[in-house]
Amino acid sequence: MKIIFLKDKQGMGRKGEIKDVSDGYARNFLLPNGYAKAATPAAVKEHAALKAAENKEDAELYSRLIEIKKLLTTRTLEFKLKTDKNGSVFGSITKEIILSGLRHTKLLGQEPADIKMDRPIKELGDHESEVNLKKGIIAKLTVRIVSELK
Repeated sequence: MKIIFLKDKQGMGRKGEIKDVSDGYARNFLLPNGYAKAATPAAVKEHAALKAAENKEDAELYSRLIEIKKLLTTRTLEFKLKTDKNGSVFGSITKEIILSGLRHTKLLGQEPADIKMDRPIKELGDHESEVNLKKGIIAKLTVRIVSELK
């Protein structure tokens, strides 16, 4: 029996794959448990249309992420930290704060992103961070920490 996998099933197939499996396994396990549906001509046609729509969305997301990368590499994100007269910093800037700052300044929308930092920034000056925008796109972001006297 030909089926279309609706979910990943370890050892059998991945979501979206069309495969031939034994009739009994399909009828008694895969179909009732929601892992697959029968690959009728209408279902195959619908599957192809969904796959084309997904590919189009992926291409649009990729081009949008490339534009965001260009934007992030040309900008500097500035944060203020309280310091004393000697320049000792109180507090730090974490990856969550940077991500929040990117979203607040509209440099980044709801696109998936991950800031790569070994530890929070606790020094004044310019610091470079990597922003992983997924899909293999990594942008370099300059984060500037300035003094706000206490």
